[in-house]
Amino acid sequence: QVHLVESGGGFVQAGGSLRLSCAASGRFFSINAMGWYRQTPGKQRELVATITTGGPTNYADSVKGRFTVSRDGAKNTVYLQMNSLKPEDTAVYYCYARFGTPVVEVDPYDSWGQGTQVTVSS
Repeated sequence: QVHLVESGGGFVQAGGSLRLSCAASGRFFSINAMGWYRQTPGKQRELVATITTGGPTNYADSVKGRFTVSRDGAKNTVYLQMNSLKPEDTAVYYCYARFGTPVVEVDPYDSWGQGTQVTVSS
């Protein structure tokens, strides 16, 4: 059983900054990737940013240049630094992790956090 616990959401004015954190705990073999998705009412969950164990990152076009995803492997923690926030960034942000397995025949598996609300006022 693995758990992802997010923190750092809140309310901020447009142009402001927030930093989200997500720590993975429990029993797992390895973490292949971690990242963040977000969702607004009536819409599908969408990618914000991910980072793999090797370091490559992937960002949604809408956040490039404003958001930075990073990871502390020793702490099994992923961060999302959000700068120059816009009202359209308002959403519930979900932490994501893909966990590896010791046996190649067993597929990696995904886990999600409970979500943290980010609200950006205009």
